[in-house]
This record gives sequence, structure tokens and C-alpha cells, in this order.
Amino acid sequence: MSKNRHKLRPRRRRTEEAAARKRFIDYPRQGRRGVRRWLPSWRLTGGTLLLGLGGVAGLFACVYASVDIPDENAAARQEANTYYWSDGSRMASVGEVNRTIVRLSDVPESTQNAVIAAENESFYRDRGVSFKGILRAFASTAGGEETQGGSTITQQYVKNTYLSQEQTATRKVKEFVISLKVDRTKSKQEVLQGYLNTSWFGRGAYGIEAAAQAYYGIPAKKLDPSQGAMLAALLKGAELYDPSVSRSNHARAEDRWKWILDREVKTGRMSQAERDTYRTFPEPRKQSVSTGLGGQAGYLVDVANKDIRQRAMLTEQDLAHGGYRIHTTFDKSRMERLKKAVDGVLAKDTDPRKRPDSDTDVQVGAASVRPSDGAVLALYGGPDATKHFANNADTSGVPAGSAFKPFVLAAALQDGVDPGSYYDDSGKLQPAGDSSGPDENHPTLRQALTSGGNATYVRLGREVGLKKVRDTAVRAGLLKSSMAELEQSFPIGTSTPSAIRMAAAYGTFAERGLQNDPYSVTKVVKDDASVGGFESRAKARRALDKDVADEVARALRDPGGRSWSAGRTGDQDRLNSAWFTGWSGNLSTAVTVFRTKPEGGPLLPMSDLGGEEGQRGNAFPARIWADYMGTARP
Repeated sequence: MSKNRHKLRPRRRRTEEAAARKRFIDYPRQGRRGVRRWLPSWRLTGGTLLLGLGGVAGLFACVYASVDIPDENAAARQEANTYYWSDGSRMASVGEVNRTIVRLSDVPESTQNAVIAAENESFYRDRGVSFKGILRAFASTAGGEETQGGSTITQQYVKNTYLSQEQTATRKVKEFVISLKVDRTKSKQEVLQGYLNTSWFGRGAYGIEAAAQAYYGIPAKKLDPSQGAMLAALLKGAELYDPSVSRSNHARAEDRWKWILDREVKTGRMSQAERDTYRTFPEPRKQSVSTGLGGQAGYLVDVANKDIRQRAMLTEQDLAHGGYRIHTTFDKSRMERLKKAVDGVLAKDTDPRKRPDSDTDVQVGAASVRPSDGAVLALYGGPDATKHFANNADTSGVPAGSAFKPFVLAAALQDGVDPGSYYDDSGKLQPAGDSSGPDENHPTLRQALTSGGNATYVRLGREVGLKKVRDTAVRAGLLKSSMAELEQSFPIGTSTPSAIRMAAAYGTFAERGLQNDPYSVTKVVKDDASVGGFESRAKARRALDKDVADEVARALRDPGGRSWSAGRTGDQDRLNSAWFTGWSGNLSTAVTVFRTKPEGGPLLPMSDLGGEEGQRGNAFPARIWADYMGTARP
């Protein structure tokens, strides 16, 4: 018997070993085959899910208990932005919060409805947060449709009032928890009132009252349903929806306005019959400038802010929060000298009372740039930034006329054309040494640059290629967006560059073909820390061959050593604008004079400006340029 037991033991061990191997092969689910062997059981899945939900719930309970409603943040006590001259002295202090707190009862119900329809249709039903709203916003955005905001009105109010604007996960969690608590402690009317008084509407306006004044010049209580819907559209982003900024902004604002009115009908907040009465977009008034920015200060701040937004990627809303110390390139003494030159020439050589048909509505734009680095040292934007809102120094809209011809000559020289050549009677370009010319009726390219010669440059531009001329002008520093259509008169100045860009582009000739983009801000500081984007600037770019730039400079140079070009548009009887652009030493200055009505519209004739002393209006830019530059008048 013991002998048989001894024989069975090895067999049992083999059986146990085989079973162990089988269990190992059956991992992780014993007795299952194929894919099911690797799928977790419903017990494991359910247990893991419950455990996870329990953990999340516990974590949320801890966060909810630990986060209290804080005191109102510093955004309710905005600082001003301070701007400094190039010598470090204070130039302007701007940006005290434009806000007037109003009661909800002072805001028309129709405006309240427009805001709710645009931002949070379930406002009066939700608990301060809305998962459905977030999902709806994602879905609508993915489909390219108009959307309500992903955050509720309560969440936006919490962000505006208690938290910072930073986009971090921690801030979003706090916003979520505080919103739940605010919904329990404040009424919906209190939340909506707070939201309407803290929201950003653009144009320096915080709150619905300031927005109504900024866009329509009326108190909020006088807003009609159509105007209220337009202001509600701005809540999606005033920089993209302020109709006065650009055509694309206007199109976006009008589409959003229509959508909000339709949304009010869909949600039962407006009848279809009332909606049908609002078919014309309620155009707001043109953007105005704060009365604290009178004289030239508003124009300087405007140029500096544009530079900041382009180089530091700060938005208009960021700047409106205040607290920035902005150091500029503007030279106080040159600014005073330029303004004195403009005012002196206009006072001496125009007489609106004596010649009301020719000497009224005269506008001047001017800018001085340092060619060696592109620093904008001075500008003249208009008589007063609080009365004349367009910045004449930085506004495209005035044709450059003959002041554009140097770029045509530069394009031709780049192609190897001799500046001493001329066009004969047959219209063919002849070499400089030809015995049949040049003469008074057949000027050389160099001569035609500063003494008329429109026909010469029309031909030259066509032969060189209009696209090549445009590209040369853009490389020299003009903006492509200011370039006119490439048609026959393009070479003689139908493009409309700003005075700042013209001065900078002529600086490329002065710098022997090296181009520097104009800039006006050297440093921005907030909370004792420098804002990035201003530490270094792009190096000068090679725009033209040295020999080409030098030849253009020689063609522009007068006996006194100054290089300049006068420009005008229109024929002898319909002069529409006049320019004088040039440089002396390390200062390039462009001056333009034109006439236009205060409300805008087409340019008015200048042919009789100043009477006989005005010399058909051409002389004004040259006189201003010379008086400012401290040289004899050309």
C-alpha cells in the first residue's frame, strides 16, 4: 500500500503544477477566453467608478469647505496708466476707471433681457454654474455658430469682482466654488446688477452706464431694446465687436446684434412683432477720446498704445485695467516745436473768415522719425484729440502724390536702370549720353523726381512693373494695407500711407537701404516688473542695395544738403492733398496737408488754399517742414 502511495505522489505534483500553469495562463480572468479574458468584470468596473466618484465628491467637499467668498479684488479700484517722455518726465496720466454704478432698476428690462439671452439664457434657473452651458458653448463653437458664453453670468460676475483675469485651473476651480456660494447668498437681481456694473464694454467703459454714454451719449435708462442688444454684443469681446474699429468689426457686431434679438424671441423675452421693428442696426457714435487727453496728448497715447498691443500682445482691456508705467520715445521739445510750426503757418497763411470756401476744414498730419533706429520722436495728429478724433499722423487716407515717386525710382534702379536716362518722343527710354536729349520736355528720371514729371513716372512704373514698385515701397517701410490698386496712376501716389510710415520709409534712403520699423515705446512696467516684448528690437533689415539708396538720396538732395520730396495729388484745378517729406541729419519728417469736413467724407479741393500766397496749397507742407526743422524754406 505504501508502495502504491509512493508511486502516486509524483503524479499528484505534476497535476498541481499543471493547474498552477493553467491559472497563470487564465490571468486576469480565470475561465474566460479571447478578448473577454482581458476585460474587467462589471463588479471591478462599478467598484472603481464608485470609488472614483467618492474620491471626487470628497475632494470637492474639502475644496468647497475651504474656499470662502473673498473681499472684492483690486479691479474695483483701478489705477491710471502713466506715460513718460523720452527724458523720463511724466507726459500724461490716463485711465481712471470710467464707471458709474447704477441700480438694476435704472437698466431697462429690455437691456437686461438682451444680456441674459446673449450670455446665459438659464440665468434665473441655474445654481450659478451650468455644465450644460459649457457643453453648448463647445458644440456651437465647433459648428461655427453664434454662441452664449460658456460661463454663467454668476461666474463672470465672480471673476470680475472677486478674482483675477488669469486663465489658470486654480482660478477656474475657485470661480466655480465661489459662484455656487454667491448664488446661495445673493439674489439673482444683485448678481445681475453687479455683473452689469463690472463688465468691460470697450472704449474705456466699465459697466452698462459708461457703455451707454460711450456708444450712444445717453444714460443707460434711455437705451432702447435695439441699442441694448448692440451693447450686449460687446460682452463677447469689445475689441472684435466695436463697430467703429473696422469693417470686419462692424460686420461681426451687426451679425451678433441680429442673433441676440432673435435669441430673445426664441427664449420668450421679446415678441416677434417687436423684433420685426428692429431691422436697422443702431449705429453708435464714433469713438471719442477722454477729455483728459486734450491737445496732442491723446494722439501720443493712441500711437503708444498701438505699439504696446502689437509688440507685447496686451489687449485694450489689459491696458484699461491700469497700473502701467509706459516709457516712450517722444521728445517733448520736438513736439512743442512741431506744434508751433503747424500753428504758426496756419495762423499766418490761412484766413477762414476772409476765404471761407477755401481756408476752412484744413487738416495737418506730421511725424518725425529717427532713421537710425525707427524711434518716433514727434508727431502732430490734429488740433485737439478730444475734438478731432482721427489721428492725422497715423491715419491712412491721404494720397501720397509725388512723394511716392522715390520708391518707383528705387525699384527701377534695383533693375539696373540709369537715373540719367529719359523718355524720348516715341516713349522709349534713352541712355543719359544720347545727343537728342534730355531737355525741358524730356527730363531725366532724376530730374522728373522733384520737378513734376508725372508722365515719366507713369511710364517708368509700368515698365518696371507695378507689383515690383509696390514691393519696393513695402520693403522700404510702407504698409501693404495702405497700398492702392495696381492701376495706371499707381506710380504717382494713389496709395495712402500715414505720415509716420512715410517718415520711416524715407529714413531707409537716409540709412543707405537699411529699414527700421517705427516704434514709440521703450519700456512698460507694471507692479515693479517689466512687461515682456520691449527688451530688444528687430535689427535693421536690408531693404535696398546701398548704391540704389544713395542714388535716390542724391536725386532728392538740394544745395543745402537736405534730401526731400514734395508731393501732391489731383490736377492743377483739383489739388486734393499736399506732402513734403525728407530728412536732414538723423531726423526724417513727413508733413501732409489736406481738407476734409469734421464728420469725414471725401477730401476737399486745396487749389485755392491760402489765396495767391498759398501757391495752390502746395507750399504749406514745405513751410511747416522748414519751420520745424529749423532750415531755410525750400
